[in-house]
Amino acid sequence: MSGMKKTAIWITLLALVLKLSGFLRESIIAREFGASEYTDGYLLAFSFITLVVAMISGGFNNVFLPMYLQKRKESPDETERNANGILNGTFLVFIGVTLAGYFLVPSIVPLIYGNMTETTEEVAVDITQFFFLFMSLIAVNGILESYLQGRRVFVPTQVSKLLATLMGAVFALLFSEQWGIYSLAYGFIFGTFLGTLIQFFFLFKNGYKWQPNVKVGKAFGSAFLVLLAPALLNSVVGQINMFVNKSFASGTESAAVTYLNNASLLVSIPQAIYATTVAAIIFTLLSEQVDNHKKFQRTVFMGMQITLVTLLPIAVGLLLVGKEAISFVFERGRFTAEDTNNTYIALVYYIPLIVTQGLQYIVSKSMYARGKTAIVLRISITTIVLNLVFNWIFVGPFGYPGLALTSSLVSVYYLGVSTFVVYKDFDQEERLKLAKLFARVILPTVIMAVPIYLIKQFTTISELYSLIQLAILVPLGAVLYTAGIYFFYREGFRQLLGILRKKNPA
Repeated sequence: MSGMKKTAIWITLLALVLKLSGFLRESIIAREFGASEYTDGYLLAFSFITLVVAMISGGFNNVFLPMYLQKRKESPDETERNANGILNGTFLVFIGVTLAGYFLVPSIVPLIYGNMTETTEEVAVDITQFFFLFMSLIAVNGILESYLQGRRVFVPTQVSKLLATLMGAVFALLFSEQWGIYSLAYGFIFGTFLGTLIQFFFLFKNGYKWQPNVKVGKAFGSAFLVLLAPALLNSVVGQINMFVNKSFASGTESAAVTYLNNASLLVSIPQAIYATTVAAIIFTLLSEQVDNHKKFQRTVFMGMQITLVTLLPIAVGLLLVGKEAISFVFERGRFTAEDTNNTYIALVYYIPLIVTQGLQYIVSKSMYARGKTAIVLRISITTIVLNLVFNWIFVGPFGYPGLALTSSLVSVYYLGVSTFVVYKDFDQEERLKLAKLFARVILPTVIMAVPIYLIKQFTTISELYSLIQLAILVPLGAVLYTAGIYFFYREGFRQLLGILRKKNPA
């Protein structure tokens, strides 16, 4: 088995464990705090963490990794010195962000989120200030992912993410009585610190030598900054849309932010797995193959094929059994059946994101690998306008579910335009292959969905406990889909079977 294949298996397993840890954390939050003003406040504060993570993974990583891989072939020693300079310089920049942000938070949070209750505002401000104290740590933890990927080391990053999530759950379980909702924040930072130590350990183990300098070669630094500026702006565009959505949500009804968050958590399972496995590995391959047009095209299609074959049935399956999944994960303690129903309503509108964002990972990574950061930025900026317009249109008649609908519509637009830009430079046969791919995956998905829908409608299965329903319907759906794809898309079946058998699918 190839080294890359083993790595893919390991980080896929770790990504699954990471999401299970996320469910554990959210389950504990639901039990201890329910859907309340306290959970809304914590989630609003955590948005600033996702902003920094998005800037690093969606901005820094997308620019640094291709440059690092290409330049290291030409001048390895000089490239390592430049990499050290960028790491140290970024750390210093975020120290400035920490100092400025801590004192500005009491003004910034109410300005962004506006219509918060008094309790929600107090919690959001306090936890955001706490997070800002550790922004440099969070930034460095994200940057190390790029340095490890450059050496084809993927597993420690997943372990680091797992620790941040798991420690949040552990602290909430052990210390919620003493610290309340703040225990989640303390646990997250503690886990992030442990994850940073682990990533540094494996980075040094793989030959990295830290140097106490911030000097970066003029050519490398200039090229990096030219590409970084639009990449960072692009990552901020996504976060602007998120802040806008949460601002609208905080003005609709109590716990709306929590309902949207819990629904998006379920939707994010396949996204997280693809972002950290398929997308991460394929981005590395694309960065290495950018000068070989044929290989580059084949790698892009492989990513699209694996993504669609896997994600489309997951999206449809979650639409059918989403309420049972929400009930099993969240419905306990202070999280009621009414909260489950409200969360499922948002989930229904979020469902398209499973497919669109999964495919978008591949499309965007292919553009970043070719240095087309400016094009990605121009496309992304238009989503701000669409997001505002759709929010304004849908939040009135739909309430908070309208914000989920907006996210899906904007995602469909983003994927459509990005795919057009990427494939206009590809051979005609690649475009035909992509069109056929969509057509050939739909039928097996229908073969899976119809029997499950009929079982739910015309049997008494809905009277069973949610976990038992999932234990029956999910394996049944997997069998039906596998049979459908075997008969109607044999190539996709072989690709999927190759993954399950741990063979190289390419």
